Amino acid sequence: MIAALTVLLLFQLAGEVSSRALGLPVPGPVIGMGLFFIYLLVRGGPGENLRDTAGTLLQHLSLLFVPAGTGIVLYGELIAAEWLPLAAALIGSTVLAIVVTALVLDALLRRRKAGGGAQ
Repeated sequence: MIAALTVLLLFQLAGEVSSRALGLPVPGPVIGMGLFFIYLLVRGGPGENLRDTAGTLLQHLSLLFVPAGTGIVLYGELIAAEWLPLAAALIGSTVLAIVVTALVLDALLRRRKAGGGAQ
């Protein structure tokens, strides 16, 4: 478990260093996740140790939302003052994500159908 957590944290660190060194407007953990994805593709998937560790982390995922909940309580007055732009951003981004997902799914289904449906 320690080895798998170390690998995860090293990829996050690599993403953070890359983001800051190159001055990219993308958060380091996102870059690290992309690098980790490429690593897993090259390696042929996760090993059993990494799979078990990821499963354990996912079982306790709700604990990772405690800091966000604390932030909401801490900045309650600011959120109450800025509720309209926050609500617009949440609703707008949700609708946009649904639309983009539907368009990508439609394009993939058309591509699959045009290719003869082989798979």
